[in-house]
Amino acid sequence: MDLRFKDELALMPDLRHRLRRLRWFRLTFRSHARLVGSTYGLRFEIDDARLTKAFLDWVETMEKRKDFAKVDRADFVIFAAGLVLRELIRQEPAKVVERALQQPLVSAGPEMAEIVEFWPEGFLYTNFCVSAIAAIYEQEFGEAPAIDKCADDLRTWWSYRENVSEMPAYAVAFLDRFLGGEPNWLLPDDPHSRPAIVEALETPDHRRLAYRH
Repeated sequence: MDLRFKDELALMPDLRHRLRRLRWFRLTFRSHARLVGSTYGLRFEIDDARLTKAFLDWVETMEKRKDFAKVDRADFVIFAAGLVLRELIRQEPAKVVERALQQPLVSAGPEMAEIVEFWPEGFLYTNFCVSAIAAIYEQEFGEAPAIDKCADDLRTWWSYRENVSEMPAYAVAFLDRFLGGEPNWLLPDDPHSRPAIVEALETPDHRRLAYRH
């Protein structure tokens, strides 16, 4: 994964809350697409209607899940980003319309160049979500989460692309895997099944929330 792009996101105060506003979400995603495109020799065309639909569907889902932020906020940041990733993959708002084939791709390494060339749109969506997580973690917890080495493995991305094409919810599980977490392959977009949430709900302070859901 290429975390150089998270620095611009980290400059935005209170990023976690700003990304919940449609205007900021669209501006931030477009800016990220330009950065990724200029770095890797690509030009993305963004469909505003699809991007807006992805955002609104995400917000609707989040409204039903927001209580889980009180259970484990750090884990919920990752889960929320996974839901964004699910909707971006489902709606497909970005499309590569130009490649600078006359020059090699610039990247964090040859492995990442292969991944970007293999699935540029998927890389854009995933890198946007991972960069947002890293920036939010730095703002709120002081340190970005570690990225697992599988995030730089083209074979993992082959599996990722194939699986989310059949079931977009797998995006949540793959994002967890990229961040070194324990994926839930059975119910990836169900917060009840997340190990951190399950553990936290076992505490007396949170058992009441578990019964409500």
